[in-house]
Amino acid sequence: MPLEKARLVPVEQSEGKTIEFMFNPTELNFSRSVEIEQAQGAVTQEGQNKTSFKHPNPYQLTISNIILDTYETYETEKKQLSVLKPLKSFTDAVEYAKAGSGKAKRPPIYFFAWGENKYLRCFIKSCNFRLTMFLSDGTPVRAILDLTLEQADNPKQTPSQGTPNVSQSQRQSQGRSLSQGPDEPIFR
Repeated sequence: MPLEKARLVPVEQSEGKTIEFMFNPTELNFSRSVEIEQAQGAVTQEGQNKTSFKHPNPYQLTISNIILDTYETYETEKKQLSVLKPLKSFTDAVEYAKAGSGKAKRPPIYFFAWGENKYLRCFIKSCNFRLTMFLSDGTPVRAILDLTLEQADNPKQTPSQGTPNVSQSQRQSQGRSLSQGPDEPIFR
């Protein structure tokens, strides 16, 4: 069985190219929270702060310590290949507002996919990186990248389709993919 690479696949071809990870992540960290409002001075009959529940916030997927490394290419092919080139795919997705107008003024929307699983319809909310290895002439050949991906709405989806509705037993019985259809992510 061939090794499957994690990747960010653009939802629309016009939004760029697929970004393939050089090395697969070791951990996917999902989080979600509920937006609340606590009116100052408003209390319940028991004297507790009164809380109004607004809505669930979008899922976030944090992937830390993603390795980008071009040193092996340098060693085998004896040509200098800066790690800045593969890093640019990630940074360009965050710097979307430099050109264009209208639809181009929003970040590109991706599916985060790994093998048969589409985990999240998302955009890159933050991209942090550090350059950690250099050739003798200063060419950077290794970078460590941290990404935060945030769930993006699907304008074609009705409000009732907006939240995951899969029990733990259903997750276990469905195996490799929890999605309803081929273009639907696990966390919708």
